[in-house]
Amino acid sequence: MEWRDEGILLSVRRHGETSAIVDVFTVEHGRHFGIVRGGVSRKIAPILQPGAQLDVSWRARLEDHLGTYTVEPLRSRAAAALADRMSLAGLNAVTALLSFALPEREPDAKLYKQCEQLLDLMGQHEVWPLAYLRFEIALLEACGMGLDLSACAVTGTNRDLRYISPRTGRAVSEHGAGEWADKLLPLPPILKGDGTGADAEIAQAFQTTGYFLSEKLARNLGNRALPEARGRYVDLFNRQITQP
Repeated sequence: MEWRDEGILLSVRRHGETSAIVDVFTVEHGRHFGIVRGGVSRKIAPILQPGAQLDVSWRARLEDHLGTYTVEPLRSRAAAALADRMSLAGLNAVTALLSFALPEREPDAKLYKQCEQLLDLMGQHEVWPLAYLRFEIALLEACGMGLDLSACAVTGTNRDLRYISPRTGRAVSEHGAGEWADKLLPLPPILKGDGTGADAEIAQAFQTTGYFLSEKLARNLGNRALPEARGRYVDLFNRQITQP
């Protein structure tokens, strides 16, 4: 078995004395593990940085084997990631959530493209938080837990949508919420694609997406804990926007 693809490196761990096991999110083969021979060497180790765009060739005797990778760099994002704390925290959140949520060997070219575009925006702090929020929404959708914000789950109207049902992920209008409003999640306009994407709205939207990531997605994956990297990025963002 052999194939060649393009991918985003999610994680690296040492294997034996000289090799490394890498987790790569590829275009046509999904999230796929493999061994890189000599992966801890001075020549190859600098290439194997999380977030790097790679040209990868995978080979194994049988399809279900771990297999081996040969890798060639296409685009390094190490400099952008290490430029400041927010960039590094954002990169870590993206790679950690992808490793956490995506099943192995199931391609999703649409999500891959969105991730590639997001990582290429790293360091552009004016646009990154909104792009990252859209990534979380897309990840929930890719995992079968997309939010339905097209109309009120109670009345059917698409006007005055203010809340999201924590049970169904569907929008609820002000009128439809009634006395249950305090039990619903906020639906800031930015989640519907409206508004200017003010930092306060994005922070509120992170509360909502965070609920579905931790209470729905993580529980569906065997009650696993959501990666701490996601919380660290959101905490940094919230502290940044509240500083005078």
